[in-house]
Amino acid sequence: MNEQQGQLDRRVFISCAGAAALTLALPDLSAKAVSIRDSIIVSPDGADDAPGSLVHPIRTLDRALSLGRSRGRSTILMRGGTYELTKPLVISTENAPLRIANFAQEEPILSGGTRLQLDWRPFRNGIFQATVPSGTATDQLFINNRRQVLARYPNFDPNARYLNGFAADAISPERVARWKNPTGGFIHALQQSLWGSLHYRITGKDANNNLNYEGGWQINQGSQPMHREYLFVENIFEELDAPGEWFLDEQSSTLYYYPPAGLDLDHATVDVVRLANLLTIGDASLPHLRNLTLAGLTFRHTLRTFMETREPLLRSDWRIYRGGALYIEGAEGLVIEDCFFDQPGGNAVFVSGHNRRVHVRACRIEEAGASGVCFVGRPDAVRNAPTWSQNLSLDAIDQEQGPRSDAYVKDCSVEDSLIVATGRVEKQSAPVEISMSQSITVSHCSLYGVPRAGINIGDGSWGGHLIEHCDVFDTVLETSDHGAFNSWGRDRWWRLEGADPNKLMVDPRFGALPTLDAMLPNTLIHSRWACEHGWDIDLDDGSSNFHIVENLCLCGGIKLREGFLRVVENNIMVRNTLHPHVWPADSADVVRHNIVFVPYRPVRPEGWGKEIDLNLLHHFGMLKPQPAVSLQQLSGQDAHSLEGDASFLGAGRGDFTVRAGSPAIGLGFRNISMDGFGVRSPKLRALARAPDIPRLLQVQPVSMENFVPL
Repeated sequence: MNEQQGQLDRRVFISCAGAAALTLALPDLSAKAVSIRDSIIVSPDGADDAPGSLVHPIRTLDRALSLGRSRGRSTILMRGGTYELTKPLVISTENAPLRIANFAQEEPILSGGTRLQLDWRPFRNGIFQATVPSGTATDQLFINNRRQVLARYPNFDPNARYLNGFAADAISPERVARWKNPTGGFIHALQQSLWGSLHYRITGKDANNNLNYEGGWQINQGSQPMHREYLFVENIFEELDAPGEWFLDEQSSTLYYYPPAGLDLDHATVDVVRLANLLTIGDASLPHLRNLTLAGLTFRHTLRTFMETREPLLRSDWRIYRGGALYIEGAEGLVIEDCFFDQPGGNAVFVSGHNRRVHVRACRIEEAGASGVCFVGRPDAVRNAPTWSQNLSLDAIDQEQGPRSDAYVKDCSVEDSLIVATGRVEKQSAPVEISMSQSITVSHCSLYGVPRAGINIGDGSWGGHLIEHCDVFDTVLETSDHGAFNSWGRDRWWRLEGADPNKLMVDPRFGALPTLDAMLPNTLIHSRWACEHGWDIDLDDGSSNFHIVENLCLCGGIKLREGFLRVVENNIMVRNTLHPHVWPADSADVVRHNIVFVPYRPVRPEGWGKEIDLNLLHHFGMLKPQPAVSLQQLSGQDAHSLEGDASFLGAGRGDFTVRAGSPAIGLGFRNISMDGFGVRSPKLRALARAPDIPRLLQVQPVSMENFVPL
């Protein structure tokens, strides 16, 4: 390094002061403290033939990784600005400790798009047009870093409950007759029973103005019909008629845009999208990548992937696209911290197959087209991995417990993260999705504003998950028959020929079946849940081996359907209750020390579990507790349960602490801390919302009669 390169002028020194302080706080990655001098510096204004110093930075992350390997450097610091990627970055060979982080407090943006310099000119009716480079193709347009609306019918309505606007005549021959050439357009619809969304690509129209289209494979239960009313079309030129809408004519290389009032289009930034994936870490065919940290990076501008959502997830309702803005497979000891996933078109983070100790911390994910963070193993790790329609027999299944291979996710987490407004395109999605994984922790996360569940566990393989201190609300906004927490357990015993579900816990031939896949208990503890359109906690279709402890359920109650070995203890079910659905004759379930607001709501139970007792049926104003006769008559148990006023400290403002002397305390109920739900970091807490509890207390719960006041 020459003298000029080794010296910093005053301007550069001042700009680096914050970075020096930051690097002093970094972990000791290679037996000595990391410093800027020991780091490789990357900048959008750099050059790939530069040495990677602060004065002479490198331009691309690819080059920085190559240089780091040759020099044995363990830290790459990225200056602020946009790094446009022409192809996804791949990190697959680094096994020494490596940290890729933002420089000081700057924001490096990994972009899968390209910024256009356009000469706008009027077209008609408030619409402008501009010529784009030949060959430009995109399915998303960003103006000033905000996603715009692809020309659609009906027009985008932010207040519409379903699909931001829907119309039964969206694909009627009368409507289609207006379109000169709809090829390349899309139909988006909810499934007939509102389980999720279906998506189709329009391939043309016939002489009678009936559309031809392909798709509809996004839900894992065979051919599913689209809803007759809840649908819309997009990418139709003739439907470009509202502010914020756009259309790209690829043949003429012309971009059309209807700017909203007040937008200075001549000075606005315009980005189109070209990549679905920005960064891939690891490789299933290589030795596992180890000890990598990503910190302070922004991921932006990725393609939508709804037409690639085709892979079935065992017997769950889901199909997925195995990919995301950040895709990880074959990693061990990976940390993603303080990163921002801004409006990705599909999944934000996808942790696939063999991964160990992958931790997402203090991250922010907003307005993803599909899911936020997905932990999804490979089907070949599952013994007797069934399809939705496949029934197995007892004498034909592998009866060894646990996974068949190591191609699954284990000991990973998402912590202290804000994941909101996911599912902007794909409604069968979740802020956190878990499938074919073991021991996943979701801790101190705020998850809200989503079309379906906040957290979804798709199967029982292989349990051990911990959900704690989370704040999950404004869920199931566009779908039906789900909960803020949703799970299935359609494991090896499910619909197994030769095994009676009513005898699985008592017949020695069957006793191990419920835990062959769900071999470790899942724990939901000290979290706040709210679902106005379903259940707060929904253990559906055979979900087994759960401990549900110290949860505050604000409006939807707790549902247990089929399944075995569930413990529901010390929870508060505000304005709602326990929903035992289709319980087997002997489930070994335990329900005790809970506060419910109305009697249980059973649906065809064969039995009522191992122990149901010491619960309080809250009755506002009943100062003298009495036996909970209505609970006893339902469960045939509840011998010591009571009905009386729980004596909440401040229910109207969301404080469900019970006072000393409450009958709940006498029954063994322990007060639940009303603090500590959701994100902890000051930066994320400043951005996060909390549930509007006073409003929720005025909402009539779904399927609840005889409202009981607080």
